[in-house]
Amino acid sequence: MPTRTDTLILGSGIAGATAALRLARNPQRRITLVTRDPDPHESNTRYAQGGIIGRGPDDSADLLTDDILAAGAGATSPRAARILAEEGPSLLKEILVETASIPFNVNADGQWMMGQEAAHSRRRILHVGDGTGRAIIEGLVAALRRCPNVTLVTNATAVDLITFPHHSRDPLATYRPIACHGAYIFDRKERTVHRYLAASTILATGGLGRIYRNTTNPPGARGDGLAMAHRAGARIVNAEYVQFHPTALAVPGAEGFLISEAVRGEGGVLLTPDGRAFMSQYAPEWKDLAPRDVVARAIHTEMETNGYSHVLLDIAAHMDADAIRERFPNIYAACLKAGIDMTREPIRVVPAAHYFCGGVWVDEWGQSSIENLYAVGEVSCTGLHGANRLASTSLLEGLVWGHRAARSIEKRCTAGEILPPPDAAEIPAWDESGLTADADPALIQGDMQTIQNIMWHYVGLVRSADRLSRAIRELRHLWNEIETFYRTTRLSDGLIGLRNAVEAALIVAQAALHNRQSRGCHYREDARGEEGDRLI
Repeated sequence: MPTRTDTLILGSGIAGATAALRLARNPQRRITLVTRDPDPHESNTRYAQGGIIGRGPDDSADLLTDDILAAGAGATSPRAARILAEEGPSLLKEILVETASIPFNVNADGQWMMGQEAAHSRRRILHVGDGTGRAIIEGLVAALRRCPNVTLVTNATAVDLITFPHHSRDPLATYRPIACHGAYIFDRKERTVHRYLAASTILATGGLGRIYRNTTNPPGARGDGLAMAHRAGARIVNAEYVQFHPTALAVPGAEGFLISEAVRGEGGVLLTPDGRAFMSQYAPEWKDLAPRDVVARAIHTEMETNGYSHVLLDIAAHMDADAIRERFPNIYAACLKAGIDMTREPIRVVPAAHYFCGGVWVDEWGQSSIENLYAVGEVSCTGLHGANRLASTSLLEGLVWGHRAARSIEKRCTAGEILPPPDAAEIPAWDESGLTADADPALIQGDMQTIQNIMWHYVGLVRSADRLSRAIRELRHLWNEIETFYRTTRLSDGLIGLRNAVEAALIVAQAALHNRQSRGCHYREDARGEEGDRLI
């Protein structure tokens, strides 16, 4: 039998958890939150090190709005930036401090410690050491567990959205607008697919960094939500804008560990392996605190031009050893485990795919182009990030738009605009009859590595028409092979993720080919000199 709920939330990061907490205020409302990992704490939120934007004593909504617009390279929605700047600080206090009891670091006077990160004009970043995301998600999940009307479903992977007319048994549904009524969910332990029927559905599935060879993202960031929404017919925008973090640990066995931008915010300097500081050559005004796209491409240029396998990030020469250990305990421990003492020597770093600035188009309330389908967090595109995300805006965006989506659902339910989900008889059950072959993990891993290599070499930091055209040709062939594999094989989480990854990769590559102008984190080497080119 299918599960019926008022609101189905796919994803347990800050955006999904915030939406659930807001909706749970109504004890009559049933909320079901589904996450693919056995641990509900596992999400991109958990790995956010640097912090979340607050408001410093010399700060204002106007200043933050200006910084967001400047970082977005002319593609940021002024309305979205203003919403975040005005609503963010109060929601941070209400939800993260008062409800989830997040222990942000304070100084000797008991005032919040404010850090500074790249392209911010003020010190306004709140943090919990260098494990801010972990502290936030632990507090939010604990708060969710106190809500009797929230059901947490773990170890369950969304396969596809249930939409009419696609899944409707009524042929006349063809003439109605696309509407979402829940999702098909794969129980990873039972290996069965269940129908979750919902009056409203919120996508909060995170990003797609895992479609690249080098990434700071956890294994679940495969573009699942983006691919599902795309198959359902949702509008996707700004998919070419994939932000690469400039500094991921470049040590065998520790690839992908993020070295927070806060390290540069506290005085860290980028050096070539022979000790030459180089950022003043690429960004004289900002130097090491330049926007991420500028820093990442500068590192890429130095590596490509000089044959370096990495560059160095030196904080030891600019910060006391005890202060480093206190400010960056997790980074210090990870580096030490990899054989680097960051209090005594520079850290070896390379750029890595980090954040997806595009996604499912949503309005200022998180509503997508599909009726009753909302998208919040990294899977969505509110317009806030434009062509390049300002540091530490992502956690706050998840908080603000998770809250806004919940408010919109509440308002629309009260107005009678959101109706109960259809009867189960109107929606077909999942059918795997006749399928006997299990997915071969070796084939899945091989195909995933192929996708990652194509994206890294052809749709990475530096792009061109030739590279992008080749990527699309190879990805289309791979898409056909994977789709045949998918249609003839019993489901597994890996197979679902592979299907979504190749779809997400095609979306990004096609958007990148279509946009022939360099802007922000979309850099076309065959479009140099055009407006938006911020490196050369």
